[in-house]
Amino acid sequence: MTRPLNIVLVEPEIPQNTGNIARTCACTGARLHLVEPMGFRLTQKNLARAGCDYWDEVDIVRWPCAEAFFEAHAADELHLFTGQACRGFGDVAYGEGSFLVFGRESRGLPLGLIEAHANRCVRIPMREGLRSLNLSNAVAVAAYEALRQQGWPGLG
Repeated sequence: MTRPLNIVLVEPEIPQNTGNIARTCACTGARLHLVEPMGFRLTQKNLARAGCDYWDEVDIVRWPCAEAFFEAHAADELHLFTGQACRGFGDVAYGEGSFLVFGRESRGLPLGLIEAHANRCVRIPMREGLRSLNLSNAVAVAAYEALRQQGWPGLG
């Protein structure tokens, strides 16, 4: 059995983005890791507002803080997505069970994490002067590149 792709959201702020990402995870078989604190509570009301009827189809792992997540997965294949990286996300290989790590919508990943994992940082190319892609779009772009490289495991 193959190990699933892992999508990690560090301190997500917008329930609609998290809902869209959960839908991507459901459709691809990826596991979703949610790292606290989040800018919203995972209540039925917020889930409904996010328009996500896919929550039951997603393997969700919750973490109390970034330190707990990174300590537990220090030896795993991590790819941190940040506009501050020099290496493009298409220039790395994504192995089975890899972790794609994304920061909050307003600020991205904390600088301390970027510095601590500089050799694991990648970026999605975009035009100069623009801040960033929407988080759910960035996750989809990255997830599908990783799954393409792996030969679309479990997808038809």
